Amino acid sequence: MTEPMKTDAMFPDSGTPADQPVECLGQTFPGDAARRDHYLTRLRTALEELNAKLGGVTWTTVDDAVTRLSSLEHWALGDGDRLRELGERMREAGRGQGRGKDLLQLWKDEVGFPHGELDDILRLSDPPYYTVCPNPFLGEFIAFYGKPYDPATSDYRREPFAADVSEGKNDPIYNAHGYHTKVPYKAIMDYILHYTSPGDIVLDYFSGTGMTGVASQSFERLALETLPNAQFGNRHAILIELSPAATHIANSYNLLLHSNRAEFTSAVKRILREAEEAVGDLYSTIHSNGAVGRIDYTVWSEVFICSNCGHELVFWEIAVDHDKRKIGSDFQCPNCGVKHTKSTVEHALSTEFDPAIGHITKKNKKIPVLIVYKLGNKTFSKKPDETDLVRIRELDRQPPRWQFPTNRMMNTGNEIEKWGDEWRAGSSNFVYVHEIYTRRNSEVLGFLWQRINEYPDATTRSLLRFAFTGTCIGHSLMNRFRFDVSFPSNTTSGTMRITSLSKETNFLDQFKNKALLRIAPLLQNDIGRTTIISTQSATSLHNIPSNSVDYIFVDPPFGSNIAYAELNFAWEAWLRVFTSQSSEAIVSNAQSKGLLHYQWLMQSAFASAFRLLKPGRWMTVEFHNSQNAVWSAIQEALGNAGFVVADVRTLDKQMGTFKQVNSVGAVKQDLVISAYKPNGGLEERFRLEAGTENGVWDFVRTHLRQLPIFVAKDGQVEVIAERQNYLLFDRMVAFHVQRGVTVPMSASEFYAGLEQRFSERDGMYFLAEQVAEYDKKRMTATEVMQLTLFVTDEASAIQWLKQQLTKKPQSFQDLHPQFMRQIGGWSKHEMSLELRDLLEQNFLVYDGAGEVPSQIHAYLSTNYKDLRNLAKDDPRLREEAADRWYVPDPNKAGDLEKLRERALLREFAEYRESKARKLKVFRLEAVRAGFKKAWGDRDYATILAVAEKIPDAVLQEDPKLLMWYDQALTRSGR
Repeated sequence: MTEPMKTDAMFPDSGTPADQPVECLGQTFPGDAARRDHYLTRLRTALEELNAKLGGVTWTTVDDAVTRLSSLEHWALGDGDRLRELGERMREAGRGQGRGKDLLQLWKDEVGFPHGELDDILRLSDPPYYTVCPNPFLGEFIAFYGKPYDPATSDYRREPFAADVSEGKNDPIYNAHGYHTKVPYKAIMDYILHYTSPGDIVLDYFSGTGMTGVASQSFERLALETLPNAQFGNRHAILIELSPAATHIANSYNLLLHSNRAEFTSAVKRILREAEEAVGDLYSTIHSNGAVGRIDYTVWSEVFICSNCGHELVFWEIAVDHDKRKIGSDFQCPNCGVKHTKSTVEHALSTEFDPAIGHITKKNKKIPVLIVYKLGNKTFSKKPDETDLVRIRELDRQPPRWQFPTNRMMNTGNEIEKWGDEWRAGSSNFVYVHEIYTRRNSEVLGFLWQRINEYPDATTRSLLRFAFTGTCIGHSLMNRFRFDVSFPSNTTSGTMRITSLSKETNFLDQFKNKALLRIAPLLQNDIGRTTIISTQSATSLHNIPSNSVDYIFVDPPFGSNIAYAELNFAWEAWLRVFTSQSSEAIVSNAQSKGLLHYQWLMQSAFASAFRLLKPGRWMTVEFHNSQNAVWSAIQEALGNAGFVVADVRTLDKQMGTFKQVNSVGAVKQDLVISAYKPNGGLEERFRLEAGTENGVWDFVRTHLRQLPIFVAKDGQVEVIAERQNYLLFDRMVAFHVQRGVTVPMSASEFYAGLEQRFSERDGMYFLAEQVAEYDKKRMTATEVMQLTLFVTDEASAIQWLKQQLTKKPQSFQDLHPQFMRQIGGWSKHEMSLELRDLLEQNFLVYDGAGEVPSQIHAYLSTNYKDLRNLAKDDPRLREEAADRWYVPDPNKAGDLEKLRERALLREFAEYRESKARKLKVFRLEAVRAGFKKAWGDRDYATILAVAEKIPDAVLQEDPKLLMWYDQALTRSGR
């Protein structure tokens, strides 16, 4: 019925002209085809060895299983303890001993090995640069290009990248192929340029479409467009991604700079000529004068059933105002007159035999309602006539002439709602992949795909596939018809749905436009490839040596925002290799993955990154999610992996600029997180000084060296949140807790120590060698731009009050109306607190007796001319200062903090003893204080017990509570 898909063995590259030698990882080959044949043979051997040693054998004990795993010399599997854990997990799961294929599957699930046949994996791979499986050549790549880490000679020093970046999405390379999420590669270049030097190794282990690789290879190319500079040398990139569809796109993107434009253009034209001869007539229609026109696109309309009278309703006829060229949301049944929306009608169903899968199917009925076509240079439109309808019906009944994928979506059962997540349940209105195409386009796509996979040159073949996958989804029946929209493709991002009005385009024309107008102009015949791509899980990167990477840039999956494996399934059906979903780091009801599972997967990925990154080096995490709980999970995962966050900014992709954030309030924009791996010296010293004051101040000094010294915009100094005392305290506490060490001092003791040891400017703290630079640059700015605070709970209210009283000590009457305007977003679970209670527990008030405190004296003598140069006990000064609240001196704040902590712990004791199953309203600061004390007392049971009473949303959205809770879980063995 259909032709089998040909493999590389059927069309070897030996026929490809190779007129120059090729260098690859220190070896010289006669040509690129010889290079590819050499590494394909090695890859085949490694994959066959894997299947032979694990898939077709038996094992009797865990030790035997570990021995078999350890013997796979091509695959770096980690240490013996981890291999033993795999064997133990298999036994505990009850999968039996003696079945080698179970052990093989367990290992594949662990490393994110894609689902696919060996020949399909080899057909798509281009080793050593790209493998559609874990890449066994990563070690050789690093050994050839990498620079070993030597702490004795390392003089690396960078601050977090804190400059504005503005890069839009209209770059031709960026738009060559669509994907669900993508960071403009020129924006990534700014980070790479800041953190690395030419020749360094950059890692992106959630690489998506490979923009980090494009960025790493673009410095020399773009240097011609800017000022020549030694720093513009290319970098070497390692791209890791779980999805075969994504790595296929990434490989092609990174081939753009290393491909022959003439060869590609010739191949496209040749294949299109063959397609016109074989299937071009499928896009023909008869004009009114009998001439044959060429179809540009056909509109297909859904058909509904009136719930009142049962009359069939063609959506195109009842909901579309053809004169005004608008599509209505409500419509009227022409038979009974009842008004409807799509939610009040039923879908008409068509039950028919599908020759592509060999059985009867039932699906939503769609009919062609409009054909737009060309005759010569003129465009016409018409309602499909009987000749058009007969051709469509006859084609639907015929066995396929060309092979196209007919996979059932996700293979998860009979009910259509179950293949997708709940957020899309009932929306995805098809079951099989080929149902997103008309039969006409399935035939055309099938022919093109076969001819593409028969093309002899491997590089050109990859780019032809790139043009194909860049077109095949956007021009399926998921392509929405809309009036007056010039773009040929209008799919809805982040979902899989055939629309009520679909636009079936002429795929030959769209493929031609994509290949010749979008891709061909980008090709540059540069022979130096510096990127390597591996299809595997970010949680299991044992094929990369420790301390071997110079910089990491990642754009990780955003919780439940995007279900990548589902959205990529239609692409992967053409590639015939599918994502291993068990390792996919998402929140998914369909996959039974909640927020804690997502956090565990992210923490595993960050732990891998921490092991691979050289000490003292940086990782940038570009992240977006509108849920605070997911943002908190990311922060917690970073800290648990060992990283220290040094800077957090928001990224407005539309405007392309960054603004610093200091709150974990609702995350509406992308966040750019700068985190570093502490150098080996700090870790070694901390092990000796853990739990002591020396350990605290050693960490603070090291952390301050990693922070930006001066950031300004439009003449205003930007307050660097990480240099403020409360965030320095939070980072210090987290550093201790995540390493299982007791925090040796209170907040007031810490603040007093900061004042004594470090220089303070504008509420920020600096090392002695930093403050001179800050002072010098500070003179160039007119004013300090204060951080915007959002009052949502007690902690943020205290910070807001501190900000107000630091600038201006003031009375309760002055503060109260301002405070009331700030508390509109108070959390519903947070106990409401009166302003006077907050002031009495955290600040001091001058009662008019004795000397005026220095904080109030400095403000009054600066802002009131008649109060200048007065003694602190002058009656006029005392009168003006009376009843003003002010921020206590850190050296004298200890008693106040002790009183506050005592009150908080009394409340926490009430929560602990409460018989209520869940606490509806509580004081979050009391829970934080109680968790901190219980952790210091090693009373993990109390933390876990009270955590059970707190709503899950509150626990997951508060990074401090989450930190204590996760550590208690770990320490208690749960």
